[in-house]
Amino acid sequence: MKFVPLGDRVLVKRTDEEETSEGGIVLPGSAAEKPSQGEVLAVGPGKTLDNGEVQAVAVKAGDMVVFGQYAGSNTVKVDGEELVVLNENDILGILGK
Repeated sequence: MKFVPLGDRVLVKRTDEEETSEGGIVLPGSAAEKPSQGEVLAVGPGKTLDNGEVQAVAVKAGDMVVFGQYAGSNTVKVDGEELVVLNENDILGILGK
């Protein structure tokens, strides 16, 4: 199955973080915080402005992005993998640019 985001939405795969606290305590999966960064897999065409023009999304597939801790409550399963659908304004920045 293929998923294509609409508008200014972005499909992101969260990156795995270590499941050990700074003090060396191993955290069970339910206690670990969800990572707030990931790889962009797909982007929509962009936001349609009031004048009818489309403003392109600032990120592209392959970018590593950071997003708010509570952003990304919209998830989809694609080929058995849980992915996050974000609005472009939920993305705080691009890593490595």
